[in-house]
Amino acid sequence: MAKLFYGTDVSPVTFPDRLLAYVKVITATKLRRNESFTLTWTGDPDTAGRSAIWMHPSIPLRFAFDSAEPEKLVSEYLRTLADQANASSGLVVDLRTWEDDENGVARTTAPQIAARRPVRAVRAA
Repeated sequence: MAKLFYGTDVSPVTFPDRLLAYVKVITATKLRRNESFTLTWTGDPDTAGRSAIWMHPSIPLRFAFDSAEPEKLVSEYLRTLADQANASSGLVVDLRTWEDDENGVARTTAPQIAARRPVRAVRAA
């Protein structure tokens, strides 16, 4: 299991290695652009319900992986997660539905995120 250390909290959050690799790529991309977002996860055995953190460039962050080799990531799933991170709800992952198949391809048993249509501003009459 990989670990996410956030802020001054000495207790890490644990994720499957490949899932944290996806979160790392999304986080690095957004924070490099100086874009903050929320990361929410459910299914943590140590926490009932869900947990969320505000990902911001000024908050210390460290990713620790069990494997020395980088994970293979699926670009289509990476784009899906990036789209989700750009939404107002932020990036949401469910540790209960995450799994890797026998070829090391990441997938989730949760339904795919529906395509979002742009929100149009409504002008007052």
